[in-house]
Amino acid sequence: MDRASEGLRFEGSPTIPADFDPSARGPLDRPTAIALIRRADELMEAGEPEHALALYGRTLGASDRDVSAAALYGMGNALYRLDREADALAAWEQVTALPETPATYRAWRQVAAARVRAKDIQGALDAYRQCERRAPAADKALIASRLGWLSKETGNTRAAGRYFARSRGDVLPAFMTYMIIGVTVVTSLIAMQGGTAPPGQVSPGGPLELQLELNKYLVASGEIYRLLTVVLVHDPNDIFHLLFNMYALWFAGQVVEKMYGARLLLFFYVLTGIAASIASYVFGDSGASVGASGAIFGLFGIVLVATQFHKAVLDSQSRAIASQVGFLIVLNLVLDFSGFFGNVDTFAHVGGLVAGVWLALTMPPGRVPTLGSLWQMPGGGDRSGLQRLALPILGVAALVAVMVAGYFVGTARWQADPLYHYYTSQVPPAVQLDVAPATGPAFVATAIVE
Repeated sequence: MDRASEGLRFEGSPTIPADFDPSARGPLDRPTAIALIRRADELMEAGEPEHALALYGRTLGASDRDVSAAALYGMGNALYRLDREADALAAWEQVTALPETPATYRAWRQVAAARVRAKDIQGALDAYRQCERRAPAADKALIASRLGWLSKETGNTRAAGRYFARSRGDVLPAFMTYMIIGVTVVTSLIAMQGGTAPPGQVSPGGPLELQLELNKYLVASGEIYRLLTVVLVHDPNDIFHLLFNMYALWFAGQVVEKMYGARLLLFFYVLTGIAASIASYVFGDSGASVGASGAIFGLFGIVLVATQFHKAVLDSQSRAIASQVGFLIVLNLVLDFSGFFGNVDTFAHVGGLVAGVWLALTMPPGRVPTLGSLWQMPGGGDRSGLQRLALPILGVAALVAVMVAGYFVGTARWQADPLYHYYTSQVPPAVQLDVAPATGPAFVATAIVE
């Protein structure tokens, strides 16, 4: 239930004085007024709107504008629960007539919903436009979606299209996806021109490919950066490795960016890429790995969970892409485990996929409506920032903890390997050739929608 006291700030914990007389009239001090509104909120949650209405009404006329607005907003909620919708609408409209307060946005949402119920489409449009100006980031997609439907009802299909595009988060191009692809392509092409390593050196000072690949022995010696930089380089003998991976990245990245935004896409890509490397580091063989397929599997896992579990509302092209993700994941894993493509880093693929699934389970999409947000009652989802972030923070923390533990387990494994000293000292080229690791092939892409 939406609390009228949401947004009211006071030092300490306001309480109702023991000698307080609810029948008395006159101005109230701010702590007492806030305490009364909080008590009225509790009565609303307990299913006692009549008693709550009396307490909200007692705080009216307070000199503090925020308190008066909260009281009016609470009165509107109580009146609505008592089936006095006309009076409730009048109370909410009084809140919107005041200068801006913490209750203004929520009051506009209630006004908009009331006008929809009254079939006042133009009035609802005007109210939702006021909501759009004030909506927090988490609500913008939902408000835009409702503006789209109302615009469509009025016959303004052009405005409806703009609002629906805004609700899907595709007003701007998926620039982060393209940026990741650009950086990866440039780095990979440069690395492919690197030639051979200088005599007496395995990696430091050698070609870029050797400096960035996932070499487990060198990670164990302290070159932790390789857990991430592996996504930037691809098989120098197979340009299709790069092309297939970048197509798969474009395929999944743009959908993730629409659902979560550019910054979270980059965050997911980095975190799942490292998780994929950790899985290879712990369970894989001694061969060095290159390629972005582990991180791409992570993005595929995010798309799968966000669309199937959270039921994200997407445009037709994104829905067509998302509908094929499950098949692509199964196909690639079957090919991995069957050994059809030879030396594939299967553990990296599985590690990235599991990390992506876990992140999406703990982080619902915030840039597009979901089934849960569409069923949310007006004003019913106002939670503090800490409450909204609690599950995602715990989810990321748990994943990072597992990754850190995996790093230490893998490090102990490779430091105990007989070949470890060859990779951590300046050895002759002949020795390097004897222990040179194989390079894994690309992520498998199939024919997908345009």
